[in-house]
This record gives sequence, structure tokens and C-alpha cells, in this order.
Amino acid sequence: MHTQYRLSDRAVVEITGDEATHFLDRLVTSAIPAPGAATFSALLTPQGKILFDFFLVAKESGYWLDVPADLVADFIKRMTFYKLRAAVEIADRSDDFAIVISNAGEAIGAAVSTFDDPRTPELGQRAIVPAADAAKFDDGRSTYTARRIALALPEGGVDFAYGDAFPHDVGLDQVAAVAFDKGCFVGQEVVSRMQHRGSARRRPVAVRAEASLVAGADLSAGGPPIGTVTSVEGKTGVAIVRLDRAAKGVGEGNILCAGETPVRLARPSWVTYDWPEALGHPDTEAAA
Repeated sequence: MHTQYRLSDRAVVEITGDEATHFLDRLVTSAIPAPGAATFSALLTPQGKILFDFFLVAKESGYWLDVPADLVADFIKRMTFYKLRAAVEIADRSDDFAIVISNAGEAIGAAVSTFDDPRTPELGQRAIVPAADAAKFDDGRSTYTARRIALALPEGGVDFAYGDAFPHDVGLDQVAAVAFDKGCFVGQEVVSRMQHRGSARRRPVAVRAEASLVAGADLSAGGPPIGTVTSVEGKTGVAIVRLDRAAKGVGEGNILCAGETPVRLARPSWVTYDWPEALGHPDTEAAA
């Protein structure tokens, strides 16, 4: 049984130079990891919305970034815009390296860097592997997507549009992808205000039904849409939902539906945000 796969929709960017750490620290949302460690992170608009999200992996002489392949050119362009005269080199290494995933604790041969997925251990490991070695692995996009949907973990460009979602909307504050105790980063003022005021109203949720779900179906509870089912795997889905409106609608006796299909919402296992009592037991397992 295959347990290691190449992700053909991911790419590798390398950032090096004497000022690489300072350069990244003033831009990205997360704390900068120590050599050998990794974090999930994002680059925001000045208004606090997500432009790019990525894995940030520290090595002895710089950083690897595991980014969506279709955003590499735009990502490098944006980072170069911020570079100015900093002693930093930004390189697309997609022709040289690839991303491979595996179960936790498995050795991935030829990897130059291996790290646990920092968002949740349930997603196993990721590795940066020379392209020639990674070519022997099957493409694991469908396998990874099924795991991700089962965990109700949103993905940029699928469950939310880049440039249109705050970190809290997609749970980045729940996976240490936002460092609220560090100095300024792009968009920091808006995101910190949401955190300290507790004003985040949209949250990622698991959607469960007795019938197959349809991607793109609006979620409602007797009123205007409160979200949209985005990623779907059979009777399981992911949505970013206005929890206050969901709780109000259900509390008034309305049935929560995705289109015409009755559904239940649950809090993903990797988050700890408050769950409205009106929506019942918060655990994903309880909604299965």
C-alpha cells in the first residue's frame, strides 16, 4: 500500500541571504522557525487579508517555502517588491525540488528537509525532495485532498479566495500561523484587532449530511446564506460559516441546509474556537 506521494500542485521557493530572517519576519504572519523546524504562515494585504499561504521551513542557510504551484510567479513578484535593497535572494526551485507527503514517522528517502505538518499531526509529514527522486512517487493530490476534507481544513483557492479572507476566517490563528506577540508584519494591525476584540465571526467548519453533498451549495438556516460548501468528499464537506447566523437560525427552529440537503455542522479537531450551544456538540466525530 502506497503511503508516500508527490504533490504536483505544490512548488518550492528558496530564500537566502544575510538578511533573510529579518526580511521574512517583517512580512509574514508567523514566528520565524529555528533551523530544522517548520511553520505554516501567510503573507497578507495591508488590509489583513490573505494573499498567499505557505509552509515556511528553516534550514541552516536560509528558508524553504512550500507554496501553491500556480502562485509561484506572483508570490516571487510580491516578495521581490518588498525586497528593496535587502541582502536577500529569492529563487524559484520548482525545477529542482518537489513536495512529498507521507504518514507520520516514515522516512522519506533523499529528502533535503522533512517536517511534520505544523497544522495538525493527522496530516502526517511533508518533505522537500530533489525532483528526480520525487518523480518515482505517484501524484497524491486526491489522497491528500480526501484527508484534508475529512479534517475540514480549508485550502486557499478552493475553500476561500486569495485576497478575500482574513486569517481568522480560515483558522490560521488556530494553528500557530499568526504570531500575535511579535512585531509588525504586513496587515498586522487589522488581524491583531480582530484577535483582541474577539470579533472574528466567520470560521471553518465540518459539514456532514445523510446524502451526498454538492460543492458550491449555499448553507442557510431559514434566512440569507451563512456560508458555502466548498470542498466535498461524499457526505462530508468544508465550509467557512458565519457561526453567529447559523446559531441564530437553528435557535429559532430552522433546519440547517446545504441547498436542499439537511446538514449538521461540527468544529474541526484541530481548532479550539468557541462553539455556539445552539449548534449542538462541537466535535467532528459527534456529527459523523
